[in-house]
Amino acid sequence: MVFETIIIVIVVFFILSGLKLLFEYERGVVFTLGKFSSVKNAGLTWIFPLIQTMRKVDLRIMTADVPKQEVITKDNIPLLANTVVYYKVEKPADAIIKIEDYEYAVRQYTQAALRDVVGNYELDLVLSEREKLAASIKKIVDAETSDWGVDIESIKIQEIELPAEMKRAMAKQAEAERERRAVIIASQGELSASENLRKAAETLAKSKGALQLRTLQTIRDIAADPSEKIVLFLPQEATELISKIVKK
Repeated sequence: MVFETIIIVIVVFFILSGLKLLFEYERGVVFTLGKFSSVKNAGLTWIFPLIQTMRKVDLRIMTADVPKQEVITKDNIPLLANTVVYYKVEKPADAIIKIEDYEYAVRQYTQAALRDVVGNYELDLVLSEREKLAASIKKIVDAETSDWGVDIESIKIQEIELPAEMKRAMAKQAEAERERRAVIIASQGELSASENLRKAAETLAKSKGALQLRTLQTIRDIAADPSEKIVLFLPQEATELISKIVKK
């Protein structure tokens, strides 16, 4: 009786030790005596203990943060850039059998591709065409990782940092550009004002009394402030009239 109980316990332990649970986003790569035998789908599955082993593979989209590194542009300007890679496993068996650590390999290959791609562009294009650069990097990395059963969803260039001296030079250039635009705007304003004054002078010249009326309005505005001194410049007609009165 005791022997039978021991046998039952061993059998139950043997069965339970072979039970494996896979979530919906997981697949199990099974090896029998070291050789690949099958890929298990999600759910409760069983493998033969001691003879079979199983490696779980996550099929969800993974995020790999590629640390900041120095890259050199085509015009020999050093930059610091970091990227983020979004990828997922499409063939679990290949991801386990053909590459030792596909997560590490994706990061390293992206770093190498980043250096190669940035080295083919000048600084202006690197700063203005991030999406184009990221697409080129994705194409290179995706071509390599497809043999590992890994698909690159997208690659984003998060940050590009310029050297300190380059930042100062660009700041000076931007300041000079702002000053140039300010001078242009001011000159355009002066030109417009002078044109309006010319038109006003022509209009006043057409009427004999208009200039006098404008002069009186100006005097009235100045007289509103008692601290102001008023110097009158009378037109020639008024001067002649005063002279006649004085002579009489």
